[in-house]
Amino acid sequence: MTSALFSPLTIRSVEFRNRLWVSPMCQYSCEAQDGVPGDWHLVELGAYAQGGAGLVMAEATGVVPEGRITPWCPGMWSDEQQAGWKRVVDFIHSQGAKAGIQLAHAGRKASTQRPWVGTGTVPKADGGWPTVAPSPIAFPGYDEPNGLSSDEINDIVYAFGQAAARALDAGFDVLEIHAAHGYLVHQFLSPLSNDREDEYGGSIVNRSRLLLDIAKEVRAIAGAEVPVLVRMSATDWMEPEGWTLEDTVTVAAWLREAGIDMIDVSTGGLVPGAKIPTGPGYQVPHSSAVYDRSGILTAAVGEIVDARQAEEIIATGKASAVLAAREFIRDPHFALRAAHELGAEVDYWPKQFLRGTFSSRPVSADLED
Repeated sequence: MTSALFSPLTIRSVEFRNRLWVSPMCQYSCEAQDGVPGDWHLVELGAYAQGGAGLVMAEATGVVPEGRITPWCPGMWSDEQQAGWKRVVDFIHSQGAKAGIQLAHAGRKASTQRPWVGTGTVPKADGGWPTVAPSPIAFPGYDEPNGLSSDEINDIVYAFGQAAARALDAGFDVLEIHAAHGYLVHQFLSPLSNDREDEYGGSIVNRSRLLLDIAKEVRAIAGAEVPVLVRMSATDWMEPEGWTLEDTVTVAAWLREAGIDMIDVSTGGLVPGAKIPTGPGYQVPHSSAVYDRSGILTAAVGEIVDARQAEEIIATGKASAVLAAREFIRDPHFALRAAHELGAEVDYWPKQFLRGTFSSRPVSADLED
């Protein structure tokens, strides 16, 4: 059968072999706290490429040391980090997938513990650092951040551009700006975390200024050939006081005009306690609304765990791509399995795995499991 999910998608000069992509997933696994990706990242991300994903997106990667979510998160501000990422990217490419990276600054949600260790801010003695934000408003349970000056904001915009340049030199095909889940750019967007009275606060125009400045900087670095995405939280789930879908639609149109190619539409993350009606595909309507009302391509995320569910999202035009996270953790070969379940013929099973295709049978004793 013809599958919408397994049809190719071209954005600028990059053709993706299908529309089932790997969402950025934090691993907190740079054990030396130096931001350099290592064997864990190679094996984790490489497995998804072997498993048939069209795009493998690396996790939130700090553009500056203090932009990391935890001291164990990766970065893209040094030669060593760039070289570490190139090793990962080269393997992803060897498996026929495209490689993307999510460039990020965690703001007031930086310098935190790894989730399996605990919560809260990591002390300086253990590798932590003072955090920054648009305003000195703490995320509950974390240290109060320092409000950024205009010059410091300009430095962050520049850092995103420099990280984008390093990412391209490492071979990444796609750049994504992280403006969701309560991290720094989202903190500027939402009035719940931004009470500034200068050109970065107040109106939606001002609160969106940092995102648009970063988008223009990264677009300039990327040139005309490289896709640039933005991940946004379409709502804080705290209406009417917080960031809303209406706000997202407005800013998405501005981002399209600034040269952004796709919005990776998620929700939430800014404040704890928001009432989020989770369930299979619960964020897909936000993706559909952003596409329909702003005219920019969108990717859908959020409890997408079934091949037919993902197929329906693409076939009905609710998104141009689907990003999955937990299902790829459970099954790194989710894309190959989904192709089988949908009856889609694909030619990128790794040759080493051909004996394991869903229709295969042992042909001789030396090939038996």
